[in-house]
Amino acid sequence: MAVALVTLLNRLGEAPLPILQVAVPATPEVIARGQYLTRVGNCIACHTARGGRDYAGGEGVETPFGTIFAPNLTPHDGTGLGGWTAAEFWRAMHNGRSRDGRLLYPAFPYPNYTLVTREDSDAIFAYLQSLEPVDNASRPHALRFPFNTQAALAVWRALFFRPATSRASIVVPAGAADAPQQARLNRGAYLVQGLGHCAACHTPRNAWGASQAWPPLQGGMVAGQNWYAPALDAASEAGLAGWEPDEAVALLTTGVSPRASVSGPMADVVFHSLQHWSEADMRAAVAWLQALPQRQARATGNAIRPSQAELQRGEQLYDRHCAECHGSQGEGQAQAFPALAGNRAVLLHDPTNLVRVLLQGGYAPATAGNPRPFGMPPFMQTLSDQDMADVLSFIRNAWGNEAGKVDTMAVHRARERRGP
Repeated sequence: MAVALVTLLNRLGEAPLPILQVAVPATPEVIARGQYLTRVGNCIACHTARGGRDYAGGEGVETPFGTIFAPNLTPHDGTGLGGWTAAEFWRAMHNGRSRDGRLLYPAFPYPNYTLVTREDSDAIFAYLQSLEPVDNASRPHALRFPFNTQAALAVWRALFFRPATSRASIVVPAGAADAPQQARLNRGAYLVQGLGHCAACHTPRNAWGASQAWPPLQGGMVAGQNWYAPALDAASEAGLAGWEPDEAVALLTTGVSPRASVSGPMADVVFHSLQHWSEADMRAAVAWLQALPQRQARATGNAIRPSQAELQRGEQLYDRHCAECHGSQGEGQAQAFPALAGNRAVLLHDPTNLVRVLLQGGYAPATAGNPRPFGMPPFMQTLSDQDMADVLSFIRNAWGNEAGKVDTMAVHRARERRGP
């Protein structure tokens, strides 16, 4: 009975292979396109261990259920994709199943990659097959029971995953003025929702690790990393509506702009992926993000305001450690150190990112457009939990800023890399 139930659950969420069964020939042009698409999908970030060979796997992906180790994508016959076909690779992308039919964990973002076309999947596969084979066996996942079982994964898929059946699964805001603009929005929607898999981080998740908001991109804690990925459909968080397109493009391709800069996991995304996007694709993604319907801003943290004593102590700490770079009035220095006055990252309802930056330092990525970025040193060994709570509470309530206080528990959780 149990075996029959698991078999049934395994079949749920399965979709027939598309009409196109023959792989696109691996011409030099297809391989070059696949190399570009692989960068768009940021495959290198997860499938390259620190100090290891590109795409040879071994990197651990932390999740609330344990660690999942990314496999080897090079064409090694024994430990990589050497024996795979393009159809088997597409099934992994589209259905989340391995070559042998085994269910894959959604740390591999097939809930997003299911939107990728067969043609693009074949181009990515052709590029990966062109790499030098590397003998690097996949490490077994370190997951707690029952999350380390195929039965549990089958239940998860039955509840939370359905393969895309058509391009209609891609959400495109209505109201494009003309055909070229509609084509640009279609392309942007495909990149952001599919291969770019932005929703994998920027959408809240439930206790089972499944996306729990529709439409997506409403912001949420990044599973296993204890960073908050801000909402992309709210001007108070990371929404781009109202921005000049050139400023948005600059932020996403260089890591800095006159309005903002990136750090933490987003700096890695810019470094490994976004800086390599073509200008046309980046402008399409920006156009789609700017066309998203905007949601009402959420309250900025708890309603408790810091006491006068906490503000005074925080101001003293700010003058001692922060004012030299960020200015006595939180004005910052253009293209070097971000302004803190009116900074929406400072005013986020969840202060986790602020605490993490103060603990570990803030570093923009080194990109072609910003090859020598300025950075902020870590204060983990310099400031106590109380010091950090006070100085951040001051920053969130100075120069016209208004947000909830940061307490020592929030600092302690971030220091220990624990979720709220």
